[in-house]
Amino acid sequence: MRAFSLPPTAEGRATRWLLTAVAVLFLTLFLLLPLFVVFQQALAQGLGLYWAALADNDALDAIKLTLLATAVALPLNLVFGVCAAWCIARFEFRGKSLLSTLIDLPFSVSPVVAGLMYVLLFGVHSPLGGWLEAHGVKVVFAVSGIVLASVFVTFPFVARELIPLMQSQGAEEEQAALVLGASGWQTFLRVTLPNVKWGLLYGVILTNARAMGEFGAVSVVSGHIRGETITLPLHIEILYNEYNFVGAFACASLLTLLALLTLVAKTLVEWRQARAAARALHETQDRRTQAMIHLNQESA
Repeated sequence: MRAFSLPPTAEGRATRWLLTAVAVLFLTLFLLLPLFVVFQQALAQGLGLYWAALADNDALDAIKLTLLATAVALPLNLVFGVCAAWCIARFEFRGKSLLSTLIDLPFSVSPVVAGLMYVLLFGVHSPLGGWLEAHGVKVVFAVSGIVLASVFVTFPFVARELIPLMQSQGAEEEQAALVLGASGWQTFLRVTLPNVKWGLLYGVILTNARAMGEFGAVSVVSGHIRGETITLPLHIEILYNEYNFVGAFACASLLTLLALLTLVAKTLVEWRQARAAARALHETQDRRTQAMIHLNQESA
């Protein structure tokens, strides 16, 4: 006796529609609706108050400090990520697995704990912090502490994008360039960097987004000094706690716009990377086809 079963196409269509509906529902409830509320509350009392909240001196200082911390953390993480990826992908050495594990440490450590570590290490009551304070260098409750916290929470992103990419590509092209007489720096600029440029740019975008939106670690080391150590996320919290909802949502909308621009840039990078991969595959197939045609002609 034959068992009754739904046609595969009908079953697949029903499953596809169900999964699509669930995904759209979750996106609407947990992403699109909160974004709409942020902008709706920011503009609830008109554009005048909205621009006034963004033009406030404390808000401008918070924006400048956020951009400064990001501008310092980004190149530092870029250099570290490239160096770490090159070492792990190209060399075998004792402690390689430990280095790879340590790169992932910020993913597993709470940002608040990371900030507390810097307070314990560089606070005025610690030996190192006391020595630095005596020599005029202040880390905790200063801009330098915010930069250090931003660097800590963001340094895995570039390395984690480049390591699997460089491992999958191998070192054949770099070795060929060295055999042909290229220096190490020329090999990096003309062979390695073009091969990993999309992964590198993707890691930079993620680092930028994380640095601008960091709250936990920065909150611990900042000291919440208005006009000096308040970043944009901290400024939003202060305004909200003071019941200045228009100002809080106005600054939140600015941070949201920055996040959306980052998302657009990430999407463009993924699209360009997919196009480049498809073009490379097509060129490889064309070369193989031409080689087969040439061999067939010779054999004939």
